[in-house]
Amino acid sequence: MGEYQYYEFLALDRPLTAAEQDEVRSLSTRAGITATSFTNEYHWGDFRGDPGELMRRYYDAHLYLASWGTHRIMLRLPRTLLDPEVARQYCVEDGLAVSVTDEHVIIDMTSEDDEGEWDEGEEDSLSAIVGVRAELAAGDLRPLYLAWLSAYGMWERDEDAFDEEDEDVPEPPVPAGLRSLTAAQRALAGFLRLDPDLLEAAAEPSPSRPASQDDPLKLAAFIAGLPDGEKDRLLLMIAQDHGARAKMELLHGLRGNPDGPRDSPARRTVGAILDGAALRRQ
Repeated sequence: MGEYQYYEFLALDRPLTAAEQDEVRSLSTRAGITATSFTNEYHWGDFRGDPGELMRRYYDAHLYLASWGTHRIMLRLPRTLLDPEVARQYCVEDGLAVSVTDEHVIIDMTSEDDEGEWDEGEEDSLSAIVGVRAELAAGDLRPLYLAWLSAYGMWERDEDAFDEEDEDVPEPPVPAGLRSLTAAQRALAGFLRLDPDLLEAAAEPSPSRPASQDDPLKLAAFIAGLPDGEKDRLLLMIAQDHGARAKMELLHGLRGNPDGPRDSPARRTVGAILDGAALRRQ
């Protein structure tokens, strides 16, 4: 196919004001812009805006596709719900980056495949993937591990992607539940071109997630125990169209701290995981 780029942004925690929509409109006269979304495609030329700046100022999720093989997902979360230092454990050059503002942490995940075939329907991926944002906010670090693993998986497609010494890089903390991904996590893994054999090899030491973690009765009991002032604050957020943020805060409080190094199995090296995937293929 010819040159093609697709941009999509979503505002989840707070809709854009009319003035903010006008500011975004000044960057692209042909884009479809509402209080909660921005979509545009280019068959020639480039978008005049900076996706990183738009995420810092307005939006909570971003998807980018290019005909030369770039897949990119960005997610913005409140810093109170995702510790930037926890997220940085999963950073990989050109694969997963973490940036912070006064109020937010922004996760930037990229997959490159210059020789890959174009997949029809990839433009519809953001709605399937965006659920991982709430999962991250609730303490589920599986999306970060998937992005880390995908970045090193690219090494098998492009032998120049990393240096030989990267084989000895230790993996970050292995989250529980890698063998039973959520629908949003499976969509993220597919979008980032994560090889199934590599995922199976990496998931071997991952323990199961507690079955009661998302029990509705447990959530109801947690809500009932909240102080009245906290309940009022959350209800006010919902009334002001901040329902997604209220849900993330509730689930974060219910699940507690995310998986950490003390809960993780022994760390393997990148080389060991890639070798395990190769053995599975054979």
